[in-house]
Amino acid sequence: MASATRDSSRTPTPRDRFHAVMAGYLGWTMDAFDFFVVVFLVDTLAQRFGVSKKEIVWTLTATLALRPVGAVIFGLLADRYGRRIPLMANLIFFSTVEVLCGFAPSYGAFLVLRALFGIGMGGEWGVGASLAMESAPPRWRGVLSGILQSGYSMGYLLAALAARLVLPAWGWRAMFWIGGVPALLAFYVRWHVPESEAWRQRRAPNVPAIAGVVRRFAPRLAYLVALMTMMMFLSHGTQDLYPDFLKIAHGIAPHTVADVAVLYNVGAILGAVVFGQLSQRIGRRRAMAGALAVCLLVMPLWAFGGSLLVLATGAFFMQMGVQGAWGIIPAHLNELSPDETRGLVPGLAYQLGILFASPVNTIEYTLRDRIGYGWALAAFEGAVIAALLTLLWRGPEQHGKAFLEEAA
Repeated sequence: MASATRDSSRTPTPRDRFHAVMAGYLGWTMDAFDFFVVVFLVDTLAQRFGVSKKEIVWTLTATLALRPVGAVIFGLLADRYGRRIPLMANLIFFSTVEVLCGFAPSYGAFLVLRALFGIGMGGEWGVGASLAMESAPPRWRGVLSGILQSGYSMGYLLAALAARLVLPAWGWRAMFWIGGVPALLAFYVRWHVPESEAWRQRRAPNVPAIAGVVRRFAPRLAYLVALMTMMMFLSHGTQDLYPDFLKIAHGIAPHTVADVAVLYNVGAILGAVVFGQLSQRIGRRRAMAGALAVCLLVMPLWAFGGSLLVLATGAFFMQMGVQGAWGIIPAHLNELSPDETRGLVPGLAYQLGILFASPVNTIEYTLRDRIGYGWALAAFEGAVIAALLTLLWRGPEQHGKAFLEEAA
């Protein structure tokens, strides 16, 4: 009876909206946690598997590169069969792979598992974001977009805490075993999250129909992919190697690096919510440009700070700006996507951006050997921010687009 009531066609209630946003937020939080665990284990894994740090960094690239595969698989399922079941399948899949990473006997096995994890990670965001944004009322879409995307920073923060508390006590394998927790979210989605009413109203009849909509949407999709490529360069270029930068360039102890990571992810969460709400008032593109301006202002502190206090302050405000811009992305991409393919297109654009930006860590690591760590980070991100501002200035916006026919 409960299932019939939950799946019945009706206008979403406030409780339905809460559960939909919470499911997307928690799924993205644990997905990010499972990814960033490796960031804090670069040295440990290199020693354990007898390989160089560059080869461990390559596993991050493999994860990022396989994410578009997950976006296509789970996005098509979400547009054809609804958001709930593909989301549950995705949660179970990437949680299982993460646990298996903790049992990896060799570097080769670990690399394969991280690539498979990329498929799961690539599927979660698009399905979870479409479910959350379709359930959110238009007037709350900005702030809920920020809350949803802040799950990424929360996952990073939790990974930092695990590096501070779990790693010294139970070792590196336990860091991955914790990643089995998201599988429990599938039960939460099963019992508490209703199907998207917007999907029911605009659902495509079959996969060829979905493909036809995507083909007609190709020019706009190309723009979204370019935007997401630069956004991925921004986020992963300021986050993935920053703990290593603090340790190598400034000799900061690993436990202190984890503390700094916790601090700058608090700034990231704050930025996502603040700029997400600001985008509801002044528009998506203007709010994103404002967040990028914050990044430019604090870049000297973030890359060239001469003390731990200055570096930590710069990192706090850098991630406030980076995730401030990112907090707007779930709403912006869903508003710019066709109604019939909202499960596929936002996630596909997001993950194709990841594919094209996947060498970011290798690029910065190579630049480090030529111009120094601080200059490698600052020069690369300065160019990325300039490209992003140009794309936003010339790009489209559909702020406040109605997803439900009743709202229209």
